[in-house]
Amino acid sequence: MISTRQLRYFVEIAETGSFSAAAERLFVAQSALSRQIKDMESQLNTPLFERTARQPKLTAAGEAFYPRARNLLNELTKASEMATLVGNGQLGTLRLSHSSTVPMSGRLLSAISRYLDHCPGVSMDIAKRSSEAQLEALAEGRVDVGLLRLPVLRQREGVQIVPLYSERLLLAVPPKHRLAVDKPTQGIDLAQLKDEAFISIPHPQRGGLSYLSAELCMRQGFFPKAARVVSRKTTQLQLIQAGFGIALLPESMQDIAPPDIHFLPLTGTDCHSTVALAYPQNPTALVQQFINTFTGPCGSEPAREGGSRFNINAD
Repeated sequence: MISTRQLRYFVEIAETGSFSAAAERLFVAQSALSRQIKDMESQLNTPLFERTARQPKLTAAGEAFYPRARNLLNELTKASEMATLVGNGQLGTLRLSHSSTVPMSGRLLSAISRYLDHCPGVSMDIAKRSSEAQLEALAEGRVDVGLLRLPVLRQREGVQIVPLYSERLLLAVPPKHRLAVDKPTQGIDLAQLKDEAFISIPHPQRGGLSYLSAELCMRQGFFPKAARVVSRKTTQLQLIQAGFGIALLPESMQDIAPPDIHFLPLTGTDCHSTVALAYPQNPTALVQQFINTFTGPCGSEPAREGGSRFNINAD
């Protein structure tokens, strides 16, 4: 069988027009080069070169063989480069999910932009899922990486969860709410919200932001009263704007909130929420490259504008 080395030798001779020049460029002895070409011609049962006194000339068979041999070598080079990129986690599509209360804005978009700059062969498919749905999708291999709000009530076997950063919780109120009008300068004590209607109430089998909000309220001696319309998704911003109730929301939600919603500070050092990164315990090279680049970079750099390789879906 013809070897890639023989193909490379043949193409080099055809392009340089000389056995000696080809041997010099390939750093091999001319005798070894000639031997390999003779062996290849023997396997093909036809000569590829006419040996003349001046320089070798391609035969008709050599003329037909040359472009295909060159293409084979080019494709082999491309295949090798692709295998290296995939093996290093620098080529492919990364499927990322995020909770609705982890908006794709600010620090996250900035960190993702830096990751894509570092891995130009990677594209991303971004979808929105609840924290528990993300863990299920990760366990089943339908998602590569998840961004969720702690706490989660049920851990999935084979899924790793690593805290990324914490951010302040703020009180979000409708435009004409009494607290929006008064705007207390010292911050809002959660105990003041006992009689308020909350548009986000915990699901009995889900954790995340609504669970944390209820836990904080219970520390003040009350369970949040449900508004007539509730939601645990991004639509809660529209419900607040329409005056259905209030909610405790992370600071980053201001990036996507309607401008007339008022965000007020809370008193107490425990009014914070943590965003975590979830991924398989045995990540692929693609996922590991994302983890290496993404873990810890969620600082205050502004998100970039312009085109990107994001494909953002809503489930």
